[in-house]
Amino acid sequence: MAAGIPLPAGSEDPVAVIGMAVRLPGADTPEAFWRNLSAGVESLTAFTDQDLADAGLPPSAATDPARVRTRPVIEGAEFFDAGFFGYSPAEADVLDPQHRLFLECAYEALESAGHDPRSLAEHAVSVFGGTGPDSYFLNHLHPHQRAGGPGAGPVQNLLGNSADFLAPRVSYVLDLTGPSVTVQAGCSTSLVAVHLAVQSLLAGESDFALAGGATVYFPQRAGYVHREGGVNSPDGRCRAFDAQAAGTTPGDGVAVLALRRLSDARAAGDPVLALVRGSAVNNDGAGKAGFTAPAVDPQSDVAAEALAVAGLDPADIDYVEAHGTGTPMGDALEVTALAEAYAGAPAGSCRLGTHKPNVGDTWAAAGAVGLVKVLLSLAHEELPPLPNWERPNPAVDFARTPFRLNAEASAWKRGDRPRRAAVHTFGIGGTNAHVVLEEAPPGPPRAPEPGGGQAYVLPLSARSDGAVRAQAARLAAHLERHPEVPLDDVAHTLLTGRARFARRAAVLAGGRDGALAALRVLASGDVASHGSGWVLLRPGSGPADTSDTSHAPDAPDAPDAPEVTQAAQAALRQAGAWVAGGEGEPANAAGGARQRVALPTYPFERARHWVAPPPYAAAPGAASDAAPTARLHPRPALETAYAAPSDRLEELVAGTWGEALGVSGIGRDDNFFDLGGHSLLAAHVTAALRGVLPVPTDATDLLGSPPTPAGHAERLRHRLHAALDALSDDEAASLAAKLA
Repeated sequence: MAAGIPLPAGSEDPVAVIGMAVRLPGADTPEAFWRNLSAGVESLTAFTDQDLADAGLPPSAATDPARVRTRPVIEGAEFFDAGFFGYSPAEADVLDPQHRLFLECAYEALESAGHDPRSLAEHAVSVFGGTGPDSYFLNHLHPHQRAGGPGAGPVQNLLGNSADFLAPRVSYVLDLTGPSVTVQAGCSTSLVAVHLAVQSLLAGESDFALAGGATVYFPQRAGYVHREGGVNSPDGRCRAFDAQAAGTTPGDGVAVLALRRLSDARAAGDPVLALVRGSAVNNDGAGKAGFTAPAVDPQSDVAAEALAVAGLDPADIDYVEAHGTGTPMGDALEVTALAEAYAGAPAGSCRLGTHKPNVGDTWAAAGAVGLVKVLLSLAHEELPPLPNWERPNPAVDFARTPFRLNAEASAWKRGDRPRRAAVHTFGIGGTNAHVVLEEAPPGPPRAPEPGGGQAYVLPLSARSDGAVRAQAARLAAHLERHPEVPLDDVAHTLLTGRARFARRAAVLAGGRDGALAALRVLASGDVASHGSGWVLLRPGSGPADTSDTSHAPDAPDAPDAPEVTQAAQAALRQAGAWVAGGEGEPANAAGGARQRVALPTYPFERARHWVAPPPYAAAPGAASDAAPTARLHPRPALETAYAAPSDRLEELVAGTWGEALGVSGIGRDDNFFDLGGHSLLAAHVTAALRGVLPVPTDATDLLGSPPTPAGHAERLRHRLHAALDALSDDEAASLAAKLA
C-alpha cells in the first residue's frame, strides 16, 4: 500500500496551501506563469553557435545534426542577491544556482502568504525539498578544481553544491527550526516533498511547512544530443499524449509552496489558495521491465490511495495534472494506470493535462510546478490548453477512460460542490506520488471597507533606497491590476508580514487613488531622502514636519486625501515613527480585523555570481586545465561608511579578507559578518595570514571584537610585538619590509 495519513474521522482541519513562488522559463512569478499557461506558450530558448562555444563544447557541436539546440531555460540563473541572504561574493560564486533559487523561492513563498520569513521563531517551520543533478559543480566548478581556481576548496564546494544541504540551508538562513529534510526522488521529488510536509503538519511536528524542488541544467545553453530511442525529444518540443510524441524536453524550473493547517491559517488571516485533501507515495519495486521503466499497477495504487486518504470517489475529481513527459510508452502507461484508479468516474468526465509542453520536464520541481498550475487554474477558474496536441497517442483508447484531454482552454467555474484536482508524478527509480487538491472553503466574513475620512499607512522597508523604490513600483502595479483587494488588507499585510530593514518609507493616503499616486511618486525617486528613509504624505494629510524624516512632495491633488481627523493625525505620527526606525507597528488608522493578502515580494538586488565552464581544449592538459582568475566583486553597500586601511598591516588584512570573501575595496571598519563572513572563511583567512606573518595566529584574532580589518590588525600587531624579540635581524628586517 502507498503511504498516506488520513484525516481523523470528522476532522475539519486539513492542510492549506497559503503561498507559492516559482522561477520558470519565461516566468519568475506565478502571475507570469499563468499568462504563459493561459496563452499556451512554449517557453523555449534557441541557442547560437556562440552559446555552444561559451558552454565549453567543441566546434563540431555547432554542426552536429543530432544536437538539439533549444530547450526551456530560466533566464538570469547566474544572478543572486548574496548580501540579502548573508553570503560573501566568493561563496555565492560557488553556490549551486539551484540552491540559490530554491532559497529565494522559499523566502517568497512565505512572503506571498503574508508572513515575514525571518519572524517565525515562535513556530516550527519545516523545509522539504530537493534538486536536480549537480551539473553546476560537475561542469563549471570541478574542471577548475585541480588547477586551484574558483571553487577549488573541496569543503566549500561540498557545502555549496551537495543536495544534502538544500533544505538545511533554507532553515539556517531564515532561522527555521522545524524538520529540515532534503528529498531526492527523481521527477517525483517535489511532490514527495509536499506529501512529507503534509504528514508533518498533520502529525503536529510542524506549524508551517515549505515544500518544493529546483532543477537547473548546466551549461544552460548547450542543448542536448538526441539519440534514437532515447527519452529526449528530437526537436526540443514536448508533445504529451499526442500521436507524434517522441520524447520529453529537459527544462529548468523551481517551485516552492507554503503550507499550514487550515485552522491556524484562518486564525492568522492567511490567504488560503486550496486544501490538500489527500496524498500518497509508493515505489514500483522490482516488478517492471527495468530500473528506469515506469510500471502500471504501482501508479494506479498510489492514485487510489490518495483518493482514499482524501475520502473522495474518482467522480469527485474534475482534473488531473499528469506527469505527461511526452514519451510514447510513458504516456500510455500513465494513462492506463490513472484509468484504473479512476475507473469509477464516467467516461470523459475528468479533464487531463500537463505543463511539460509549456516549460519542459523540470525534474525535481515537476510535481510542485504541477501543483502551482492547479492553484492558478482554481484562482482563474480556467483550465489552460495543452500545447502541441493534435491527435491522441494511438496506444491510448481515451474513449474507454474517464479522461478527455484539455486541448483547448476550458472554463472551470465555481459551482455547487468544491472543485477538485489531482497531481500525479512518477520518476526514474520507481517513486510515484499523487496529491489531491480542493478549492478553498469560503473564508470568514470580511470586515467592511472603511468609508471616507480614513487614513491608510502603507509601510515599505528594504536594504537600499533603490529596493524601496522598486517595492513602491511593484506595489502600485499590483494594486492597479487587482482593484478587488481591500486597501486595509494591503496595509495590514505590509505592517505584519514584511521584514524590517534600515531603509524605510511610508505612504499615507485616504484611499486607493491617493495610494497609487503616492507610490508612483515614491517609485520615481522624486522624494527627498532623510536619515533612514522617507515618509511620503498625501496632500491634505496634515503638516509635513511631524518628524525629522518626513517629506511631502508636490503631487496632484487627490479627491481621497485623508481628512485631518484625529485618526489621520495618529496615523501620521505612527508613519513618521516607522520611517525613523521604530520597531512598533504603525497601526492602520482605519482599524478593524483584516486578512493577509498576496502582494509583490521583496525586490532582490541581484549581481552576477558565476564560474564559467572552461573553454574547450582539443589537447588534454591544455587550456581546459588553466585556472581562471578569481573575480572580485565591488564592496557591497554597508551601513558602515568606508574608511581606507591606515597602514600596511591593515592593508594586508583587508586584502586577505577580500581574497577569501571575493570583495574588493574592504574598509578598515567593515564588519566581517556584514560582508558575508563565517567561521569557515575565518579559518581560510587565518591560514592565508599564517603563510605571510611569522607569528602564530588563529581565527579568534579575526573574530574578536570588533571583527573588522582594523581590529584584526590590532590583535595581530600585539602578537607581532610579542614575537619580535625571538626574531633574527634578517627575519625582523623582512617583516618590517612587508609592513612598511
